[in-house]
Amino acid sequence: MRGGFRGVKDNFPKVAVLTVLGVFLFLAVKGEPEAVAVAASADRVARGRYLVNAIGCDDCHSPKKMGAQGPEVDPARRLSGHPEGSKLPAPPPISDTPWIATAAWDLTAWSGPWGVSYAFNLTPDENTGIGSWSEVTFVKAIRTGRHMGVARPILPPMPWTVYRNLSDEDLSAVYAYLRTLPPIRNRVPEPIIVEPTQVASQ
Repeated sequence: MRGGFRGVKDNFPKVAVLTVLGVFLFLAVKGEPEAVAVAASADRVARGRYLVNAIGCDDCHSPKKMGAQGPEVDPARRLSGHPEGSKLPAPPPISDTPWIATAAWDLTAWSGPWGVSYAFNLTPDENTGIGSWSEVTFVKAIRTGRHMGVARPILPPMPWTVYRNLSDEDLSAVYAYLRTLPPIRNRVPEPIIVEPTQVASQ
């Protein structure tokens, strides 16, 4: 017994070092998937930020303020859609003119043959934005041109027929980036939809 104890005692430094190395190795291997997942998530958000900026989401979905060079995005309300409570007069009649659409000064509201449309709140507010939307719901809305993928049609000038050509990875990245925005409570008015008129052939 004394010989066995002496052997363990003599080799204790080696055993301790190997134990510590084993623990560090275990933690490193265990943490690697998490580190990879975090890096992948950051890359996806960065891709989404690039796409949102590149495809012009701010043009219609961000309220504006008047700057030195004219209307500019209001950072405090970015991508929160047409401002709740903003009172607009009836759109001007254009049926007897070569024009087909009119827009509010900040481009968050449009009118045309389809009726009147208001840019939606894209921030992750649970009640007035896309906070309750899953990624599947978001992608389906873009792919089908339907609100939440199943409801009313998404009206012009939203170019969903173009955006639906984005890859699943790109749409996922856009969704991931939008989820990082500050949630802004802003209930956008419901659109005024004009049903297409059936014209009898002459």
